[in-house]
Amino acid sequence: MQNISKKLSIIILSYNTQAQTLDCLESISYIGNRMENEVFVVDNASSDGSAEAVETKTHWVKLIKNTENLGFAKANNQAIQRANGTYILLLNSDTKDIDRAIEKTVKFLDNNPLIDAVTCRVELGNGELDQASHRGFPTPWASFCYFTKLDKIFPKSKLFGQYHLTYKSFSESHEIDSPSGCFFLIRRNVINKIGFLDETYFFFGEDVDWSYRIKQAGGKIYFYPDAKIIHYKGISSGIKKETSTKTQASVEIKRKSVNYFYDAMKIFYTKYYKQKYPFFVNWLVYAGIGIKRNISLWKMRV
Repeated sequence: MQNISKKLSIIILSYNTQAQTLDCLESISYIGNRMENEVFVVDNASSDGSAEAVETKTHWVKLIKNTENLGFAKANNQAIQRANGTYILLLNSDTKDIDRAIEKTVKFLDNNPLIDAVTCRVELGNGELDQASHRGFPTPWASFCYFTKLDKIFPKSKLFGQYHLTYKSFSESHEIDSPSGCFFLIRRNVINKIGFLDETYFFFGEDVDWSYRIKQAGGKIYFYPDAKIIHYKGISSGIKKETSTKTQASVEIKRKSVNYFYDAMKIFYTKYYKQKYPFFVNWLVYAGIGIKRNISLWKMRV
């Protein structure tokens, strides 16, 4: 495959994921240490020596060391403001590039100038698709189908499968509403148009918000399955069952992460949907978010 034709800025947010961050950097070293590209690691005051390990072992990384945990949006924005790339890639520290996925997705944008952003096939450690990387927008109906499991009962139904767009083929490239922030490749000129990540969100929801603004501006976001990464999901937050045995997150961090997750739902809905629906729908949505939050927090106690 030919070399990337435009400069790329990769941004990796690190929070107590030293081993995973170093593995991620190793997997992207084929592209990260090229002179035309740049890689930022933004460390959110990790207590496990992540920043020091990155500084010692990777000479080609631009390290930003924060003295406190600023959250996902604010920390990524620090690097976006400094980045010089024509393309910006948000990449989680708990991911691993498989078979030059970054190179392939950049080539995909090179060849498709009318597409604003793209994600690849994001797989969990067990080989299954990380459905958070292949989402529709969380309208009240889509969310209802998700939480009542109707999307799992009728995954090929366009009516019921809107939350994760399960009715679309995972083996072909196609338009989606939103990828996950674990692998979000976007053109710099699009960021100049729609703005940085919304720092109202601390953790979770920023990617969906960014995607919504891309779509509001008339842009297109694509899923490109010919490139693949592995996502060891939830190392920092500690709330994902896929990595429950690998995380170092304390109970306090896990509880905060749950609250950030449901806070993000409320922020997004209030920002984009509240004015579109009648009072009783809004009441049901907010009540549902509250009930789901309390159930999740209660489960952590048993």
